[in-house]
Order: sequence, then C-alpha cells, then structure tokens
Amino acid sequence: MANITVIGAQWGDEGKGKIVDWLASKADVVVRFQGGHNAGHTLVIGNQVYKLHLLPSGIVRKGKLSIIGNGVVIDPWALLKEIAELRAQGVEITPANLLVSENAPLILPLHGEIDRALEEARAEKIGTTGRGIGPAYEDKVGRRGLRICDLAHPETLRKKIANMLMYHNALLQGLGAKPVDIVACAKSLEEIAPLITPHVSSSWQALDKARNDNKKILFEGAQGIMLDVDHGTYPFVTSSNTVAAQAAIGTGVGADQIGYVLGITKAYTTRVGAGPFPTELMDDTGETLGKRGNEFGTTTGRKRRCGWFDAVQMRQAVRTSGIHGIVLTKLDVMDTLKEIKICVAYECRGRKYDCLPASADLQAEVKPVYETLPGWESSIQGVRKFDALPENAVKYIRRLEALIGAPAAAISTSPQREDTILVKDLFQ
Repeated sequence: MANITVIGAQWGDEGKGKIVDWLASKADVVVRFQGGHNAGHTLVIGNQVYKLHLLPSGIVRKGKLSIIGNGVVIDPWALLKEIAELRAQGVEITPANLLVSENAPLILPLHGEIDRALEEARAEKIGTTGRGIGPAYEDKVGRRGLRICDLAHPETLRKKIANMLMYHNALLQGLGAKPVDIVACAKSLEEIAPLITPHVSSSWQALDKARNDNKKILFEGAQGIMLDVDHGTYPFVTSSNTVAAQAAIGTGVGADQIGYVLGITKAYTTRVGAGPFPTELMDDTGETLGKRGNEFGTTTGRKRRCGWFDAVQMRQAVRTSGIHGIVLTKLDVMDTLKEIKICVAYECRGRKYDCLPASADLQAEVKPVYETLPGWESSIQGVRKFDALPENAVKYIRRLEALIGAPAAAISTSPQREDTILVKDLFQ
C-alpha cells in the first residue's frame, strides 16, 4: 500500500508539519480530513517559513494536488486569507492544485460568537480556541448547517440560513448576545462565493481517480489522538474524530485506502489549553523543555504545557488508531537533561492503570508511575544517521518502542526537514 495517513499521537503540536512536508515531497495528493482553522502546521523549507491552518501541506509544493476533505469544517474567510498570504509568499494556488470538498461544512461568524459566549459562560473552561469549530460540527450533526456546495445556490441560501438561525438566535439571546441578521449573513456569503466555488468539487471522486491512476496519497491529520471526541480526554477535546479511521470518513475513500498509519509523537509530551495532563512538569525541567522546544502554538500562540513522555497514553493511541510506526520528533530538545523519565503506568485511588480511564473524574486524579533513564548530555541536533546517535539516546528510543508497541519509522533531530533519521523507507 503506497498511501500514508499521518496523525498526531498525543495532544497535538507534535511537529506534524515538518513530517507531512517531508512526505508531501514524495506524494502526488495531500488531503486534510478533519478539524478546522484551530490547528496549524509550520513548514520550514530553506529560508522560507509557511504557516498553514486549513490548507494541506502539499500546497507549497508544485505538481501536487491538495484536497480539503468533507471532514474539515471550513471558515471561508479564513481560507481566503490563508490563500492570499501564501500567494504573497510566491505559492501558486489555482483550482488545478486545490480542491475543496463540496460537502464540507461551513463555519460562519456566528459560530465563533457562540463558541466564545459558551466558553465564557462555562464554570470550567474547556480551552476552546473560540473559532467556531465546535458549533459548526454541532450544526453538521444537527442537520441545520450550511455546506460548501450551498454557496453555488444563492436562490436557496437565505432559506437555509433562516433555518439555522431559528436555533442559533435563540441560543445567542439566552447568552445575552446580539442575534444574527439573516440578510447580512447571506450577503457576506454571496460576496465571497465566487472566490471559493472554482475550487469546489467532489473529494471522493478525485481520490477514487487518484487510486485508479496509482497515485500516492498522503492523508494529513490536524490535532492529536487524545483530542478525539470519542477516544480523547473528554470533554477537554476537539469536536471531531482525530484517529486514523477518520481519514476514510473525512475524505470519502474506503477504509482499506488509508494505508500505513504513521503516528507523530514528541520525545516528551505537551498540551495546549485545559484538561488532564498526568506527566505535566511545573518545574525547571518543564521550563527547559518549553524554551528549547519553542513550545508556542502555530495558530493561537498559546504557551504549551510540557511534561515527560507518557508511554501509557501513547500505547493507547497506538491501539485505537492502528499505528504501524511512529516519528519521534524533537529528540534534540532533551540534549541537556541528565536524567529522563518515562511514565509507564498510572495510579489512582489505590489502583494501578495501564490505560487512561474514560472517566473525567479519574483522569483528573491519576498520578504517573515513572521509570528513569540516563540522559545523553550532548548535542544531537542535525544528526541524520541512527548509528551516530549517543548510546543513551538509542536506549531511550528502544525503551519507548517496547513500551508503546510500535517501532520508530523516523526520528527528527532539528526543525529542518532534512534533519531526519529515516529508519523505514516510507512511500517506497
């Protein structure tokens, strides 16, 4: 199977951008399959830095077809802004290299207003980015949402908006917010529709053609597995499925087409926003990891919480997503540490756990059980061969592989795309 599905195997921000870009250079088609503009990938190619939020990572490379699948919720204004920014950097974006799925849900300004109002009203904050992702997904399953294909039908657009606002205006008024005007909402969509519709088509048909033409397809996830609405640390999760199976559902291909599942994980653990984080470090080591790893979100700029590698969480991610191999990123961030800890189990209420319990109450109480390994205390930045790594770095990698039940397919030793140790020949 030539296809590869890339997913974040922790709480997001694992360095997927670099890895996806590296794989995109070998792929023919790159597809986003979930999330919205609440996620971000930073690509560093030579001296150029690209910050992507909705667009697939293949868009910055010539000769690739980039597809935004039906599993993605799309803020059309955010999409047009991102396209304009990349064009200003010299990236060519046309209907020939960017396809937007016709059945992808739309995010409207009212979704962001509701998102922020609800977060403000909550006694316990979830940590939403406030960009309307959750409310847009709610509209999708509530069967009242607008979809990209609706932009091509102005004659029925206002009727559909009225149906949506029958629900949302009541909610906004209940939250003390101003109701949305149907005419103004419709007009704003009608103005931008001509800029979006040339890119709109059927993602599943385009991918079926790519399969028949023996093209290499790269499915690109956004957030991490532990933010999955079903399998993550609920309710501190995103509003979509982030596990590998969503690559099929969110694009319209058969489940047999997602190919080799590659889980991206840091050599330590980070998390943005609220929610349980068993291995979080509130000390100098946590500060060191944050500073050396430049742990600030691409999309929001929020500081990431840092902690030791959580093998319990990762083992669970491997099993729930069918991960075949991992890419271990930011190993060089740990170069200065004398000792390194790995969480191998949890303890809670007198019981030992080998997985993260589903209960939010228990998740908030679990304590990590650690195993300690010696650090390598030398720079590995830029190392590109496995046998050039220090002995203790190799021991650390081998121990992680044994604990999580998946091998390292690649190891990243700096932010540069070329500084990657390739253990398995991906896209062979």
